[in-house]
Amino acid sequence: MARAFAKISFTPDVQAVQTEMGSRAAYRSVELGAAERVALSPGEQAFIAERDSFYLATVSQNGWPYVQHRGGPAGFLKVLDEQTIGYAEFSGNRQYLSVGNLRGDDRVSMILMDYPQQGRLKIWGRAREVDARSEPELLARLEVADSRAPVERGIVIRIEAFDWNCPKYITPRYNQREVETLIRQTRAEFLATEAPDARPLGTGELPLTVSGIRQLTPRIRAYELSHAEGEPLPGYRPGAHIRVPIRRSDGSVTRRAYSLTDAPDDAVCYRIAVLRVDDGEGGSVALHDGWRIGDRLNIDKPDNYFQLHDDARPALLIGGGIGITPIKAMAEALAARGADFQLHYSGRTQQEMAFVKELRRQFADRCRFYFSQAQAPTRLDVEALLAKAAADAVIYVCGPARLIASVRQTARRLGIADERVQFESFV
Repeated sequence: MARAFAKISFTPDVQAVQTEMGSRAAYRSVELGAAERVALSPGEQAFIAERDSFYLATVSQNGWPYVQHRGGPAGFLKVLDEQTIGYAEFSGNRQYLSVGNLRGDDRVSMILMDYPQQGRLKIWGRAREVDARSEPELLARLEVADSRAPVERGIVIRIEAFDWNCPKYITPRYNQREVETLIRQTRAEFLATEAPDARPLGTGELPLTVSGIRQLTPRIRAYELSHAEGEPLPGYRPGAHIRVPIRRSDGSVTRRAYSLTDAPDDAVCYRIAVLRVDDGEGGSVALHDGWRIGDRLNIDKPDNYFQLHDDARPALLIGGGIGITPIKAMAEALAARGADFQLHYSGRTQQEMAFVKELRRQFADRCRFYFSQAQAPTRLDVEALLAKAAADAVIYVCGPARLIASVRQTARRLGIADERVQFESFV
């Protein structure tokens, strides 16, 4: 919701500081964006429904801001529709600072945190009170299930803007329930896992250890690979991949190429994401079933046949399915150097697509998602996208063969030079 956010937040004083610090030109383009309808996507609605606390700011009659923390069971902040949220208020210290402030100024701002995933959603809106006498049915929708505490009132907020914040400086924190869940999972994995094989797999010159495993979606896992002797890892450029050894169920060893998913600013570990393909050649299944934390691998240094340009030309990034992996690294690198880019990411459903929440938080104004099998399907219009691309934009596409072919054929039909269209397919 870039334009609505900018309209509220970029006051003349803010614009003056942006000018002083050299960021005004970049944010000016946000203010001039197309008119938009402020509406929470299914992703934002799910994020809100999962929260067990938030921070609420109001303004008093004397102009002083007041920030209050509100907490409750996960889901106590209700999504009433795509433009409205609300919550029930229970008796507290009976100072009524926020409620009193709302009597004179209905404007509020909120910050919703996801500390474990380093997520932060900011919301601006106008709030009003709801009571049992005038709107009993609406108040009932705000009540918390299984709560015996009497509800004093409800607060309903009409959203006027929202924005995802950069996760860079959010310290991960975990509540008791989350810690207990992690402990149970770790114990179960430890009991189910045999001691890792001391013999490294593979013959490459770079000794690595599997140092982290994370489930991104039901079929996609992220793996972190660190230097086995604690040394810095060789650098690479966005678009690079590594070939890793995998032991199949019959004992044979094969190698598969996987893109490095992060911008090359971390010499501590390489990160890849692997889609499990049960009806494939068996490599991804063997990797999912076989790799354990502590396993040793010997691989060659990263290679790159899909290099990101390093000049000032804008970039159009297109990812389909697991093809988002090198595209994500490119987006992070382009953002880090202040380059102009757009990212378009398509897949079946949000639940099957890796990094959606992370990309939405990092690049909310530059990223668009397409879900072909969602309840309200959205599809990537390749021709319309390429037709609007800047005349000097470099186009990068990675994903299913049909997507790559569509982009290349459409580009040729539109007269876009082949050298401006870069693509990646794994062999």
